[in-house]
Amino acid sequence: MRGAADGSWTEPAAEADRSDPRRAVLDAVEGWVVVFRRKLSAGELGWLPVVLVLATVWIIFQSLNDNFLSPRNLSNLSVDIVGTGLIAVGIVFVLLLGELDLSVGSISGLAAAVFAVLNVNNGMPEWFALVVAVLAGTAAGTVQGYSFAKSRVPAFVITLAGLLTWNGIMLYILGTSGTINLDENGLVAKLTSHYFTNDAAAYGLAAVATALVFLVAHQDRRRRKAVGMPHRSLRGIAVRTAVAAVIAFSTAYVLNSFQGLPLALLIFLVVVAGLDVVLRRTHYGRQVYALGGGVEAARRASLSVTRVQTAVLAVSGTMAAIGGLFLASRITSVSQNSGSGVLLLNAIAAAVIGGTSLFGGRGTTWSAVLGMLVIQSIASGMAITDTPAALQFMITGGVLFAAVMIDALARRSQEAHGRA
Repeated sequence: MRGAADGSWTEPAAEADRSDPRRAVLDAVEGWVVVFRRKLSAGELGWLPVVLVLATVWIIFQSLNDNFLSPRNLSNLSVDIVGTGLIAVGIVFVLLLGELDLSVGSISGLAAAVFAVLNVNNGMPEWFALVVAVLAGTAAGTVQGYSFAKSRVPAFVITLAGLLTWNGIMLYILGTSGTINLDENGLVAKLTSHYFTNDAAAYGLAAVATALVFLVAHQDRRRRKAVGMPHRSLRGIAVRTAVAAVIAFSTAYVLNSFQGLPLALLIFLVVVAGLDVVLRRTHYGRQVYALGGGVEAARRASLSVTRVQTAVLAVSGTMAAIGGLFLASRITSVSQNSGSGVLLLNAIAAAVIGGTSLFGGRGTTWSAVLGMLVIQSIASGMAITDTPAALQFMITGGVLFAAVMIDALARRSQEAHGRA
């Protein structure tokens, strides 16, 4: 067997008799162990640290309270991660450039306020107010992105000014009313309150997800094999698909044990998967990663740096607006506190804890999902065990600190191996 550069294994030209399935499994395990050791020494930890942290958090809180892993709590958890998780997905795009967007909290509050004022106060149809609110976030992000690209001032400075500006505009349009209650039976409210109670919905989504994992892996193998590149073995694809199936169908079973598949979770996963395709499979996505590897090198490669940087901040603003609408949907109201508090910190922390590098060039949209699961699991566990909120901040801060240190050490190891 030969180790592939992407962490998979190719099938040698002359193989021993593989008729014994135990031999095939042994070969696959041995191959993965060798590749894992090579990646570990090179500082390529992937999702391993965050998965271990998530498992540890779940084990600890389940031992403290048997209701933590109950279908009801896990279903609520799957909805609670959506609003901030969508904002964190936008943060991932910015972090891939090695930059930081500090305005996402204010943009999320602004979008929610725009929707509430247009729909509730002025009677605009919900769908139209929804579109205008999202476009407001896109416009805010675009303005910041263009300013960042043209001025070459660090993005965190531009977006810090944006944080104050968008928050001021939100307070202005809300006026003296302070709080606007949304229609509990309206379109936006249903974003987080609607569930597909038919068991077929959750199991169908699990089947689709499993099929996509297999098809993407098989297509990647076929493409690599056609050009003579190292490619994943068929048994490796089979094992990967089996693991995905276990996770997907177990999740579907848990959700169906409570109220079924939440609409919010479905939208979240579709958005995350779609943006993952954009980053991994499109020319634009490759340009984003290239800029994260070095702006000057990207310029010399004739990449449109201004266009890509502007687009990235526009994506961040758009995702912040969508996330803000989901957060407003969860509490069916918009107030002067919308988008404030720890929202910004949680969104950034989710992206970093999930494995997106602060140095740019490494991370995926799924990083935000994993990181948000860790943060919200801690919050949920604290609530269900009546633990003081102060301890929640300390634990989340500790996890974030560990993630940053792991990222820094991984970066140093990659530099030592000539991979950074």
